[in-house]
Amino acid sequence: MKIKNYIYAFSFLFMTTGCNDNFLDRLPIDQLSTTGSLATANELRLYINQFYEKLPNHPAFTGGEGIAYDDARTDNMIFTTVNPRLNGQLTISNAQALNEYKDIRGLNFFLNKASGVKGNQSDIDQYIGEAYFFRAWFYFELVKKYGDVSWVNSLLSSDDESTLLARDSRVVIIDSVLNDLQKATTLLGTKANSSSMRIHKDVAHAMISRVALYEGTWQKYHKAKNTGFETSTVTDAKIKEYLTAAKEAAQVVINSNRWSISTTGSELTDYRDLFNTADLSANREVLMWRKYNPAENIGHGVSKYLSTGGGDIGVTLSLVDDYLTRDGRPFVGTERSSHQATYGEELLPTIRDPRLSQTVGVPGEPIRPGGTVAAFPPINQSGMNRNTTGYPMYKYIEYDNMAATLDDGMSAAPVIYFRYAEVLLNYAEAVAELGEDSQLVIEALRPLRQRVGMPEVNFDREFNANSDYAFNDLGKVIQAVRRERRVEMVAEGTRLADIFRWAAADKLIVGRRPLGALFVGSNLDTENSLTGFYNSSLLYYDTAPAGKSVNFYLTGSAGAALRYIDPYKAVLPNGFGFKVNRDYLLPIQQRMIELTDGKWQQNPNW
Repeated sequence: MKIKNYIYAFSFLFMTTGCNDNFLDRLPIDQLSTTGSLATANELRLYINQFYEKLPNHPAFTGGEGIAYDDARTDNMIFTTVNPRLNGQLTISNAQALNEYKDIRGLNFFLNKASGVKGNQSDIDQYIGEAYFFRAWFYFELVKKYGDVSWVNSLLSSDDESTLLARDSRVVIIDSVLNDLQKATTLLGTKANSSSMRIHKDVAHAMISRVALYEGTWQKYHKAKNTGFETSTVTDAKIKEYLTAAKEAAQVVINSNRWSISTTGSELTDYRDLFNTADLSANREVLMWRKYNPAENIGHGVSKYLSTGGGDIGVTLSLVDDYLTRDGRPFVGTERSSHQATYGEELLPTIRDPRLSQTVGVPGEPIRPGGTVAAFPPINQSGMNRNTTGYPMYKYIEYDNMAATLDDGMSAAPVIYFRYAEVLLNYAEAVAELGEDSQLVIEALRPLRQRVGMPEVNFDREFNANSDYAFNDLGKVIQAVRRERRVEMVAEGTRLADIFRWAAADKLIVGRRPLGALFVGSNLDTENSLTGFYNSSLLYYDTAPAGKSVNFYLTGSAGAALRYIDPYKAVLPNGFGFKVNRDYLLPIQQRMIELTDGKWQQNPNW
């Protein structure tokens, strides 16, 4: 694959990087040469620092790539433009280079050279452990994108690197990833907080839990549905092995007693404040995070765009509906429609799980210094000021930081890579998938519920049997775990991976259109008048007066009593066109196939 080396003078890096372990708030550094020597523990640290910069960021602008907006490419949130992958519109020309192999080569070089380094052995072990972690990270990213890839764990002498290697089964890759992570757990230091922002032993255990749960459920559900994306030779015993590994790794973190769910006892603010607090060094829920520092020109744009109430993004009705009532029941039937009749009422923490009001903007809540969420959403605006669904995204807004809400690059809300809540969710899901004692699930999820004052899980009470609920055919325990994961982890970059590993695109994506708030049947419609909130730019649906055109879309047809915002109605009359026999994996570049003399073959149906 003709991997190129980016050469950067080691001495210059030494001078510019310095000795501060809190390096994640510094400007990115270039990839180092893989031709030089590594002689000291400090040189190991300087070399390995570059890979931290490859971890995901928050987006710099509205519509951009990044953790906070990742869910806009799922059923949780949407932009104005339709996501081409969900709509089955990607082509071979969209295939990307497998850039992860550049980083893997750099890590293989590091591991090859690090064994001869002299110095403090615990420091050397720490950086070698970080290298094993990062190699596992990049291979896991490749598997999620492409499935089978080639495992390369040594430096190859040919300039062509691994171009003549066939693709290994994803099972081989995942087993190798888990092996790397297991090595990391034996080398990395133990930490009880994330102040160093470096990988530590519990992060590696959390990663094992994440990877093993992903692969165990991927193989289980793709095999059950015979999608063709499961490994043909995978056995039920192998699937159980992965799920058991996920459970046990999560249990190691739980039993360490070093971590806990962050709470001050404020049920209505503790969840949201976790995601807009600039410094999480002492937070016992956060295992690993990225710090931003706008004063040093290291920031992002999330707060600026979301604090308009728009940001060209909106939370979907599907997500809002998945939050339970305040007493732990599905939000359905006449109770649902009656609260939807007054805009914002369905979001109130007196009525629903308080995580909803800390994720979606509720009218009157602070959105910037001196400003609050508007009484009605800016669904009639355009560009970055527009809200796409009527449900404004609220998570990550630094509502007490004026600069963050006014200027590009001034947001300091952190990226959280691993937090204890995910560990609990991984444990609960693995237990549920293994069919073990459901009381363990209740106990694992109890801290998440307690933080926001919700009752503990009751599988019978909260089971959603409605015919239009996508997971009404699942067992009660697994349905509850999936719902809890969705509402706890929204906008943290996990939803698409969850949909894909559950082989659930057929239920959640195909033929569906993401909807928004109730319009006809609510006071949003009455505000759409010359004397109402939307008087400056009226919304026209069904028909428009002379000289105007339809600029807004609703479900159903004229005369229906209840009609919801339907942003993609005109462009997706038949719903998303995701191809379940193709789009679970991305296409391979034709160049890659040619370079391997055909040993790499194209992914199915591309």
